[in-house]
Amino acid sequence: MSERDVPVGDAPSDRQTAPGNLPVLVVGGTGDLGGRVIDQLLARGKRVRALVRPGSDATRLEGLGVEVVRGDMLVPESLDPAMRGVSAVVSSAIGYSKRKKGDSLRTDFEGNRNLVEAARRQTVPRFVLLSILRCDLARQVPHFWAKKETEDLLEQRGVPFVALRPGAFLGGHSGGFLAGGVRRGRVFRMMPPGVRITFIHPDEVARALARATEESIGLNQRIDLGSDRPLSTEELAEVLTAVLGRTVKPAGSGMLHVLHFFARFSRSMRDYSAMFDFFATGKYIADTTLQAKQFGPVPRVEDAARKMLHEAGLG
Repeated sequence: MSERDVPVGDAPSDRQTAPGNLPVLVVGGTGDLGGRVIDQLLARGKRVRALVRPGSDATRLEGLGVEVVRGDMLVPESLDPAMRGVSAVVSSAIGYSKRKKGDSLRTDFEGNRNLVEAARRQTVPRFVLLSILRCDLARQVPHFWAKKETEDLLEQRGVPFVALRPGAFLGGHSGGFLAGGVRRGRVFRMMPPGVRITFIHPDEVARALARATEESIGLNQRIDLGSDRPLSTEELAEVLTAVLGRTVKPAGSGMLHVLHFFARFSRSMRDYSAMFDFFATGKYIADTTLQAKQFGPVPRVEDAARKMLHEAGLG
């Protein structure tokens, strides 16, 4: 069985109890992507520890045998116990999406700084960061720039790291939004006609994050993640049409105009508006050379679309 075929969510293997098998700490494990990372780690026989905020529901993780440590990225003193004695840290936590009450860009800036400093104090041997594609070119996009600053801080503080920079998710929570339009025969326009960006399914990102905790993946590098080719909105509609077996057409730019309007009044909307403006530059395209070298064959975008539609009950 290839690594790509490792079944997500299988029970941990007996290797979990091997001497010296230190846990991997996952930060953001109650989120969609973090949950997928934990499933991948467990399927590989890893012991897993999760940093979970007080009040967050950890029932699923506890049911999988994950060690739950309560703490908060914005409370520095709560981080050291979680990081003590781990083989690696995987951080997939984000605040800009405001998935939970109280989330904000503080998590992305201040929270990530706190994580890096705690990792340095505890001499964590490997810090795997969920970053963002081309974040170093997007100072105008706050949540992109937060990732760039975190990458730089890891390097400056001497914390051994692997920063994975995926493109836009075609699946997961964002896939649910896209699928809503596909049900009506439309795909939401994220960039002007003809402009391409990189897409990837979150399962592929989770697989890479889990793999990056292993010694076979070199340290102190930044790796783009994507599918086999970037797509314009028109090309994405063609892919979805072929996979779904019925016509899907690109939507107009009305939603983008609405987003830019509300960006005048909302900081979070300004962040997303700036992101779509960055997409329009044509710079949001992955170089998958290192991805192929480190993680194996680059996935096809048709497979990402098929998974997205299946998750949405449209497969």
